[in-house]
Order: sequence, then C-alpha cells, then structure tokens
Amino acid sequence: MIEDLGDRYHQYLERFTREVGDIEVGAFKKHAGKLIKKMTFEEFTPVLLEYVEMCARYQESVERGDTINDVVLRVLREQAATLVLPPPG
Repeated sequence: MIEDLGDRYHQYLERFTREVGDIEVGAFKKHAGKLIKKMTFEEFTPVLLEYVEMCARYQESVERGDTINDVVLRVLREQAATLVLPPPG
C-alpha cells in the first residue's frame, strides 16, 4: 500500500522545512491556518496511513459521483495541513 515509510518521512521533513520553516521536531508552528506539530517518525506513520486510506475512499466516492460529506473533506484538509501536503479537492 505505502512504499517505504522512511522515504515518505524524509519527504515530509523536507516539505516541512521548505513550507513551514526549520523548527525542532516536537515544536509547533502555524501552517495553512492550522497550528501543526513537526512530528517524529512514530507520530507521522499512523497519520500518513490514515490520510492515504481516507484519500483513497474520497477518490472512490468522487469517481462514483457520491455526495461528499463536508466533515470528511474538512478532516482530509486538516490532515493534509498536518502532513504539509496540498489539500485534496
């Protein structure tokens, strides 16, 4: 499902530094209107896995033409901000 998690974490750290700033792991900073924490690998992994699963379900729903619940989209956008990814939809 997910390729090498270590590589994904390294990409996250690079995105975080580029988009949010160079702060210590565990520190907080504002990004995309949210206060986010620079996560450790152990914190990052379950957030990424949940985000990838939710994005897959979201894409399937869009392809089927389902009505997307605003709550689901808000959660995806919050997780995207936490992972320093562009928001879906």
